[in-house]
This record gives sequence, C-alpha cells and structure tokens, in this order.
Amino acid sequence: MKKHFDTIIIGSGFGGLNAAIKLGKKKKNVLIIDKKNHHLFQPLLYQVATAGLSPSDIATPTREILKKYTSVTTILDEVVSFNKENKSITTKSKSIFTYSNLVIATGARHSYFGNEQWEEFAPGLKSLNDALKIRENILMSFEQSELEDDYEKKKAYTTFVIIGAGPTGVEMAGAIAEIATKTLTKNFSNINPKKSRIILIEGGPKVLSSFHPSLSKKAKADLEAFGVEVKLNSFVKNITKDGVEVGEEFISAKNIIWAAGNKANPIITALDTKMDRMNRALVDDDCSIEKHPNIFVIGDASAFKQGEGYLPGLAPVAAQQGKYVANIIIKSLSKGKREAFNYLDKGALATIGKRKAIMEVGRVKISGFIAWIAWLVVHLLFLVLFRNKVSIFSSWVYHYITEKRGVRLIK
Repeated sequence: MKKHFDTIIIGSGFGGLNAAIKLGKKKKNVLIIDKKNHHLFQPLLYQVATAGLSPSDIATPTREILKKYTSVTTILDEVVSFNKENKSITTKSKSIFTYSNLVIATGARHSYFGNEQWEEFAPGLKSLNDALKIRENILMSFEQSELEDDYEKKKAYTTFVIIGAGPTGVEMAGAIAEIATKTLTKNFSNINPKKSRIILIEGGPKVLSSFHPSLSKKAKADLEAFGVEVKLNSFVKNITKDGVEVGEEFISAKNIIWAAGNKANPIITALDTKMDRMNRALVDDDCSIEKHPNIFVIGDASAFKQGEGYLPGLAPVAAQQGKYVANIIIKSLSKGKREAFNYLDKGALATIGKRKAIMEVGRVKISGFIAWIAWLVVHLLFLVLFRNKVSIFSSWVYHYITEKRGVRLIK
C-alpha cells in the first residue's frame, strides 16, 4: 500500500464520512482509517439498546458506502500517535503514513466526571457494543425478576435508572417505559412489567435543556404520562452494583444507564494541542488547530466556538464541518483565504415515545404527533443507504401497529 496521501481522515462518523465522500467525488487521494469497519448512525443507537432495531439496521460497512469513490482507500486500524512536524501518523499495526492534510473526526465517549469506576455499573451509549450490553441488561433484568422470590430483589431488577436528561436519556427513558407497559405485557407469569419503575435523573432544572422551556416542560409531562419518574436538580453521589445514591436517597436498581456527559476520544490528547475540559481540541474558525493549518478537527472531537458558546455534539454539525473542510482541501485554500465555518442550524428534534416528540425550528415550536412524524422523516433521510431506510421504516411500521419490539434476543 502507498504510504503518502493527500488527505488522511481518522474516523468514519458523520464528519469523516462526509469529508471522504466530497473528496472522493473530486478524485482526491484519500485514506480513511477507523478501528471499526462500519459507519454507525448514532441517533438511533438507543433503539438497538431497547430492542427496537437490529445492529445491521443502523450500521453500514464503510467500504460499501465508499466503494464507488476509487480514489479513497479504507483501512481497519487505529491511530496511536502523530508527528505534526513530519506530517505523519502511526497506527496500531505499526504502519506509518504521511499526509498533506489531516482530518480528525474521532467522535466522543461518555464521561463520568472523574468517577470512571461507575462505568462498570452504569454503561453509556456510544457504540454497538454499548447498545447490545444495555439491551441484554434490560431483558435479563425482567428474566431474573421472574425467578426471584424476594420482593425487594424482584423490585430492584425492574427498577431502571437513567442518569442525564439530554436527548439520549429522554429517548431511553421513554423507550424503556414502552417496553415495560406495552411490549412485555402478558409475557411473564410471576411479575407484572407494568409495575416497573423507570427513573430519569437530571442535575439541571429541566429535561432537554437545549430546547425552549415550553417544549422542555411538555417533554417532562409526556415522560410522566408514560410512567417515568423525573427527578430534576438531583445529583448522583455514588453508583454501585446495588444501585444509585442521589442526594440523601439510595435507589436500589440492577439497571443503570449513563447519559450525563461526553468527552472527546483520548487520541486527541496525543495530538498535543490546546483542549477544553471535555478533552476536545480547541480549533480556529476554519476547524484547524493552532499553528497547523493543514490539521483539522471536526465533530464531537472539536470545540468550535460560534457566538457565545461552543457548537453541540450533533450529527448535522459534524456533517457540515466535514463538507466544509473538504471544500478547503479541494480548493487548496491557504489560511488567510478561508471563510470561517458557519453552522446552519436547521432546528432540533427529540422523541419521547410513540406519537410524542418535540421540534424547534427558529421561532417555530411544535410538540406531539406532528413533531413525531417530522422526527421519523428526518432520521430516515439522514440514513446513508436505501436498504437501511427500508429496513428501519418496516420495523417502525410493525412497532406502531403491534407495539411489539422484534429484537428481544439475549446472547
């Protein structure tokens, strides 16, 4: 394999993939590296975790997506170090590649704010492995509760605690409530899944804090209508194998899910550049790092300031940055000739459950069925391959009609 590439892209998420496709269309010499062989549609990862979709519905082999771009080379490997002066990277397989341009789009992982020991008892949701682990935990909890005679232990198995009321936490809480109250009814002899306790814990004063207060209030009401207990202004003190300590209360639970924070991929540390408290690389207005105009960091791995704050870790942000950086490379724009990246916010959506969602587009604020339909359509449009669109649409139709989830498998 050749060792020098015009552009090396690390990561095949929304940012890296969009950059690779745009460069590939222009026949640019590109190498894309990822330690996974697939592009993951993370916005629907929670549906794999809650038995609504199969992993193959939301994960597509990167090679399949990029096969028609003959100038793009894809390898399965992991970058372990950078040499910015020599413009080279070293991978886990001990391969060394040089570049003219480097695009880092390595995404983020969950952050436990210095309490990494909690991860053993409260997994986060960022990968297929995370989703499958959570799915198995949820389903096994009901099975173990069915076998348990002790009332307190039985109750702990059917108590689900979700920490963090951002989009992931809210979507998980709503989906678990649907599993307990709809999907698993009449499936068990010794327990009533409808009596399960689903608790959503948030340190701030409202759920979905990035949305307008009226929509946040509506989302909280919808969650409570589904049977979710919402605890606001509540801080987790400790997490153990037996449950969660929240303030002065200890909640016995065998199923705890972490959705409270993120930090950039650890590889950003090896880049040896300025970072924020979430380990994201601080970038200039052209997405490049200080003193290295040919090294770009995009998506969740970057801290890009726009207006009074930093851009959120959302798929549209990463996708737009990927296309923007590719355009700089295609036109060979020097530092002084680059227009600043400007994120075009097309609005925000979050779903709470069946027929329940919220949508904010500029001054337009919608909740309920129309917002839910919009959420479905937008997510289908964002999927890469037609096969995934058909498969997911079919699963959603089946779930809407039957209220059943067809992927209730335990390894």
